[in-house]
Amino acid sequence: MADIARPQPRQGRGMAVAGLGIACLLLLLLLLLVWLMPAVPGEPGQAETLHSILLWHSLMPRAALALLAGAALGLSGALLQHVLRNPIADASTLGIAAGAQLALTVALGMAPALLLLPREIIAFGGGVLSLAVVLALSWRRQLDPVTVALSGMIVTMIASALSIAIILARGEYVMSIFIWGSGSLSQQDWSGVLSLVPRLIVGAIATALLMRPLRVLSLDDAAARSLGVSIHATRFAVLALAVWLAASVTAIVGVIGFLGLAAPAIARYCGARTTTEITTGAAIIGAGLLFAADSLMQLLGPGFSDLAPAGAATALFGGPLLLLLLPRLRSTLNLQVASVSAIRRLSRPVVGLAVLFAGVTAVFLGALAVGASDDGLTFSLGASFADLLPFRLPRIVAAGGAGAMLAVAGLIMQRITGNPLASPEVLGVSAGGGAGLTVVLFLVGFPTPPVMLGAMAIGAVVTFLLMMALTARSGFSSERVLLAGVAAGALAMSIMTLVLAQGDMRSYILLLWLSGSTNNAGPLHAGIALGALVVLVAPLAFCGRWLTILPLGTAVARGLGLQVARARLMLAVLAALLTAAGSFIVGPLSLTGLVAPHLARMMGFQKPGHQLLAAILLGAGVLMGADWLSRLVIYPYQIPLGLFAALISGPYLLWLLSRKSGSST
Repeated sequence: MADIARPQPRQGRGMAVAGLGIACLLLLLLLLLVWLMPAVPGEPGQAETLHSILLWHSLMPRAALALLAGAALGLSGALLQHVLRNPIADASTLGIAAGAQLALTVALGMAPALLLLPREIIAFGGGVLSLAVVLALSWRRQLDPVTVALSGMIVTMIASALSIAIILARGEYVMSIFIWGSGSLSQQDWSGVLSLVPRLIVGAIATALLMRPLRVLSLDDAAARSLGVSIHATRFAVLALAVWLAASVTAIVGVIGFLGLAAPAIARYCGARTTTEITTGAAIIGAGLLFAADSLMQLLGPGFSDLAPAGAATALFGGPLLLLLLPRLRSTLNLQVASVSAIRRLSRPVVGLAVLFAGVTAVFLGALAVGASDDGLTFSLGASFADLLPFRLPRIVAAGGAGAMLAVAGLIMQRITGNPLASPEVLGVSAGGGAGLTVVLFLVGFPTPPVMLGAMAIGAVVTFLLMMALTARSGFSSERVLLAGVAAGALAMSIMTLVLAQGDMRSYILLLWLSGSTNNAGPLHAGIALGALVVLVAPLAFCGRWLTILPLGTAVARGLGLQVARARLMLAVLAALLTAAGSFIVGPLSLTGLVAPHLARMMGFQKPGHQLLAAILLGAGVLMGADWLSRLVIYPYQIPLGLFAALISGPYLLWLLSRKSGSST
């Protein structure tokens, strides 16, 4: 823990000064909230009564709950970071919050009988399950910080996809849980405070009892064992405590993003050194951060209505904070792969491409002709085929075109960075397109498809260029590229949460886009898919040399006479535009941009031209097949294409992360 958690000394700063400053700031904000409370209309006596009710049954319990929830999350984050020796560990980055939200969504939308149990138990079960998956994936790499973070990201993505699918299936009945999941602290009584107080007290007592083994865990495992500490038992006990604290907050107020990440980091910055100082300081700072964020959202909102939920407000700081913490990571992750390191090489790649083309054609024809009915699978021929063609053909073409574009974008990103895990979804470029869509929804309300596509293109380009600029100095090392993508995706998703939490028609539009539904895809979407595919892929015919040389590294590329900055910039813009066009149709969660280039490499397509064509065919085939199956598996209902593809592709990425470090990919 020492080398990743020790901050630079800060002369003249200490926890006492920081605590005093936080207390003064909180008191000032509370007085400001009370003073600026809007007047209640009505008769003088009645207005005073209503004002008193609002003060003592809404404003004050909300303030108390913000302090308690912030303290619990700050303490949870400090425990997670300490026991995992990982400065970017918290309930958001480890998938705990997403797992807890999924468990509550399942209980509300699909298994109401589970609601007989306390919400904290349901949330705790979901959080523990998610964390168990993350730890299982990273155990073979000794809980390597980067592997843990990436595993948490994928688990969060899969859990979010399942949550969105349930919300869309259950309609408005479950839409409220997504609004709640954005971390709203609005209160009507003291029940939330009374529920969280004993849990925080128990958590503080348990932390105090575990303080000695926590101090010993600051050493390496061998030294800790020599001092008589049971490493695994202590680690699991601390993890269970941290998950329980985070799940308790999630069950009461929803997901408060990245607060557990920020509070311990700020505590160390303020001078906390020992385990006791860091855990205590993280709890105090977490309380102050959440109360300050929630107070500002009330003060800035019209008439004390929230400008944004507190969870969304705190999440806005998560992405930049992750970027600031990247230099502190020490990782054993080794995924750098050169373009010549294919698992095997096809001796006759043209024949392989012909076989792929035949397979994709078969999928295309099957998706057109085969459907489901009350009597089982049906084969549409003749007149029935002609009747169904206007409905099925546009969505299949749109899905295939989007899959091909995302596959090409992923291939370009992997070639630019020399990183086999690079893709639009993993690097946050798809989410950046969603952030652009969110901005235009704020500005326009109900934009036309061309306006939406343009906004997404700008968001995707800005996100990818920013990620490349931040990681260029490290030579696009695997861990920096991937974690910069995680940070960019977190920031973009927090921006989208601002609209989703409103619960209006704009949030429904954004939710449909997140799901990647092709139910309403028509000739316009099919035309966009085919047109963008042709226009954006055609320039790659002249970029074969770039795609071959760039994975070899900056020094080698320059030695071979390549203008590296220019080549990377042009390819990056092209990849971002392909991402925006593909994500516009199938959403940001499909993972096709990761899976298709990998499958092409595993099949033995080594040369850039052959790999490009194979990725196009595989991407189109994967999404056309996913769209087809999404109409069949739970007939008469349909699973949105993007979510279904994510649920198929997600396990592949989890398998890839679980492989031993240094294995060939």
